[in-house]
Amino acid sequence: QGQLVESGGGLVQAGGSLRLSCEASKSILSINIANWYRQAPGKQREMVATITRDGTTNYADFVEGRFTVSRDNAKNRVDLQMNNLKPEDTAVYFCNTDRVHTVKGFDYDYWGQGTQVTVSS
Repeated sequence: QGQLVESGGGLVQAGGSLRLSCEASKSILSINIANWYRQAPGKQREMVATITRDGTTNYADFVEGRFTVSRDNAKNRVDLQMNNLKPEDTAVYFCNTDRVHTVKGFDYDYWGQGTQVTVSS
């Protein structure tokens, strides 16, 4: 049915930057609203950023202007540029969409497998 695949995570020092990417497999024709979530050990998963197909964005308060979400609808790709990272940003980051259009029709609530981001102090 297709999948979302995140990449770009890693280990970075506080104040550094990372760029996460989320790419849809070829069987996915389009992605509707795209979201980035994160989950730190022992904590609930929380929304980081959202972007609609027309590029309207929304961010969690803790982002404080440090992250930028973008997308390329032609490539079915969503990116999250993270700057001025803090140790408290350490988490597994997940890509999510509320709806995909696949070769077999519509499907809902797709999640990637996650990518680890670790920020050292």
